[in-house]
Amino acid sequence: MMAHIIVDQDRCTGCGLCAKICSSGIIGLADETNLPQVQDENVFRCFYCGHCEAFCPSQALILNLRPEEKVLLPADAGNISPEDMAFYLKKRRSIRHFTREPVPREKILEVLDIARYAASGVNFQPVQWLVIHDPKKVRKIAELTMEWMKTLLNTDHPMSGYVPILISAWEQGIDVICWDAPHLLFAHIPEESPIAPVDAIIALTHFDIAAPAFGIGTCWAGFVAAATMFYEPLQKELNLPEGRKIAYAMMFGNPQHKVYGIPRRKPLEVTWQ
Repeated sequence: MMAHIIVDQDRCTGCGLCAKICSSGIIGLADETNLPQVQDENVFRCFYCGHCEAFCPSQALILNLRPEEKVLLPADAGNISPEDMAFYLKKRRSIRHFTREPVPREKILEVLDIARYAASGVNFQPVQWLVIHDPKKVRKIAELTMEWMKTLLNTDHPMSGYVPILISAWEQGIDVICWDAPHLLFAHIPEESPIAPVDAIIALTHFDIAAPAFGIGTCWAGFVAAATMFYEPLQKELNLPEGRKIAYAMMFGNPQHKVYGIPRRKPLEVTWQ
């Protein structure tokens, strides 16, 4: 069987950190050389999380998973001061006013490439993406969402008392569903996975946080996400592969306005035990 991990014997110091950091506990150290190894019978227990190679101080070890794609991490790459991180996250806004200029597909792929590194249960990586790039299709999805909302009138649905306001605004020409966003992003997941919905929210949050660095504005599309769960015409419009379902949706585009300040939030409440 092909080696599960590849070890550069000239660089390996035999420190054993890879064995310690392995979340599956499958890496052992050879008695004679102290080099890390994985017995064939333990390979199936690997989550392919990459901790072993990521935490190797001498970068002597690589998980044998498309090793030709490994990218070297430059020294100090990604280091952000606590102050810069705090301001970056605090100034994040939900954007509801977009320019007509589309976001290039290449830029969207750059942000999604970051989002695929989001944490997921047992590193299952169940999230796949549907990008609605055509503004006309975004409008169609908004219309279908509004159709669904109209079915909630005079029902016991929790939104029943709220939708008349939305319907009224819509009929006055205000897009209260997608806010005339040029693009929509859907995270979709396997239908039967109990933990994939959380994985999808984590991945979408990565997109949401990374997007402003690329000049992209985002807003969580809760009405659209709700409609995808219950409205069959919208489900047919999205036409997902069999066995998959929408986890959540996000509108995005180039923001019309810049952020110049940080609003207040409720005081921090923490319980220590």
